[in-house]
Amino acid sequence: MGTLDEERQYVERCKAGLRRMLEGARDNVIIGETVAGDRYSAERLGRHLKSLAKELSEEPEGPPFFGRLDFGTGSAEHRGRAYHIGRRHITGEHGGPPVVIDWRAPVSRAFYRASARDPQGVALRRRFGWSGTTLTSFEDERLERGEEGESRILAAEIERPRVGPMRDIVATIQPEQDDLVRAELDTSICVQGAPGTGKTAVGLHRAAYLLYAHRQRLERSGVLVLGPNRAFLGYISAVLPALGEVDVEQTTLERLLASAPVTAVDSEAAAMVKHDVRMAEVLRRALYRRIAKPVEPVAVADGSYRWRVPEEELRRIVDDTRRESLPYGVGRERVRARMVAAIQRQAEARGQTAGAAWTRKISRAVTPFLDAVWPAVKPEEVLYEVLRGPAKAPGEGAAAGGSRDGATVDGKRDGALTEAEWEAISWAKPPRSVKSAKWTAADLVLLDEIAALIERPRGYGHVIVDEAQDLSPMECRAVARRSEHGSLTVLGDLAQGTTPWAASSWPERMALLGKPDGQVIALTTGFRVPAAVVELANTLLAALGTQVPATRSYRSDGRLRVTRVTGLEKGVVAAAREAMAFEGSIGVIAADADVEALTSALRDEGMDADERLTVLPASLAKGLEYDHVILAEPAAIAEAERRGLNRLYVALTRAVSRLDVVHARPLPPQLSHPAEAA
Repeated sequence: MGTLDEERQYVERCKAGLRRMLEGARDNVIIGETVAGDRYSAERLGRHLKSLAKELSEEPEGPPFFGRLDFGTGSAEHRGRAYHIGRRHITGEHGGPPVVIDWRAPVSRAFYRASARDPQGVALRRRFGWSGTTLTSFEDERLERGEEGESRILAAEIERPRVGPMRDIVATIQPEQDDLVRAELDTSICVQGAPGTGKTAVGLHRAAYLLYAHRQRLERSGVLVLGPNRAFLGYISAVLPALGEVDVEQTTLERLLASAPVTAVDSEAAAMVKHDVRMAEVLRRALYRRIAKPVEPVAVADGSYRWRVPEEELRRIVDDTRRESLPYGVGRERVRARMVAAIQRQAEARGQTAGAAWTRKISRAVTPFLDAVWPAVKPEEVLYEVLRGPAKAPGEGAAAGGSRDGATVDGKRDGALTEAEWEAISWAKPPRSVKSAKWTAADLVLLDEIAALIERPRGYGHVIVDEAQDLSPMECRAVARRSEHGSLTVLGDLAQGTTPWAASSWPERMALLGKPDGQVIALTTGFRVPAAVVELANTLLAALGTQVPATRSYRSDGRLRVTRVTGLEKGVVAAAREAMAFEGSIGVIAADADVEALTSALRDEGMDADERLTVLPASLAKGLEYDHVILAEPAAIAEAERRGLNRLYVALTRAVSRLDVVHARPLPPQLSHPAEAA
């Protein structure tokens, strides 16, 4: 089976294998410059080889493997063979068998799925313990003999202190997580994940797995990871590179939609309307209202001759194109092409040859007519007109009884917005021109909607969206457009919904994301949050108005302390000073309005924010984890916003080892708690 010394010798074989792979990749970059058959092939091969060499040279320092599988007589395919499982494939010497198998390979699945009840041909599963890059121990489970128990190494890895960015979980993936990670590419899934269940890690590992299993397809179409904010992206940024995947676009929805600078702020009423799905129809009407019916024939000069297209034919061209439901910009060019074709038929009937130069000339000549009936437009111009207020086009606005979006029906604009809703989104003092308009964050979502009506945006083969419960209906449409011909991994927790438009139902949200048939799976076992913390947070669930199962913790360790103090700042300073005696990261989470004062108080006591200590507003805590969390004044967090109790639930579940709740005011009545510390 192998002793510890023999396994350490195997580590050296792995390091030698990685060196050979790097040297080979660098040699191939040089050789590849002379073997490609044409310039295009040479460029593609060069990019691939250089990317591989860069990836290997920047390989994060870490253990080459974390597990081993020895197959017994129960496996027909792998009988008598042993495989070391690691984060990346490491080739053997002289073309021999690999010394490490990638965790995503089919044979590796048994490492996560095999059990004493269902050994899957595995005689022995070995887990390795490491201190940095030094192999320190291993544990064996003889599954074919029915021997399986609690793994000390697995528990230690799960409970390891959190310092720096998020780590991968390849050594600790649980069977229910593995099912989600290895779901087929064409399958869209929604993971309802309670705090600490590893839903974000599952999503990132699914990205790595899909790139492994469907690399050629996804290298063409791309993989997109959407996070809730930049702090979260920084936190997860190291996971995919550690798994050998660097060609994944990771961004926020705000940055993805950043077509203009945000220089204004909406009222809550305006933001609610702008994020409502009915705005899609308002914008569509505003855009297509620009199309006019031809009212006279078109004459196009061609040397000494003039070609004429009758008004009736022009109307048929415009009407037929509208019925095809093409993007606005594509429709404009379709009208141009059909007009040119109509003129070309006339020219050819008279014996004229219509070459490429002639076609270009006629195409330019019909532009004035095109500008009159199907004008070119930019998204900003359309939104500028919508937000200015009542439309002035004939038959609308004041001329149509004051309606801004068509006729008023039952108090609503043609079934879209009410008068009050129009009042909320309209500029009180419209800017003089589109160039002087100031846009809000919600306006960027509307601009993206209009841009997609004009021209389809880039699509991705797979999109992973985290904290999806906070997306608005209009933001969901923006995500759906990017995954129209691909698949989605949707990650979130209804209990952690903190936006005014947060989801209350996953099937409804999946429909808005364009995947109504997507499967919803719940992860309820928390691996990162201790039982005492989970039990306290679960007391809030009844008050949140969401139907989610309570979290169960895998861990029985950890500490919860609730302390009433006379001065909040002094109490937080005392808790932070004590936390410094423990290993790991420390997060002080407070209501946004209290952050500055608490930061100053800590700084005055010589505790500046650094890699270990972070002071952050509750509004930015989502998705982050700290070994030790000091939660300051829960009542202030609960009262700060409409979904303050949801925000408090988020803040309570950021601790992975110890939680100190420090409060000078009474705790919110919805939060049941144990006896307070003295």
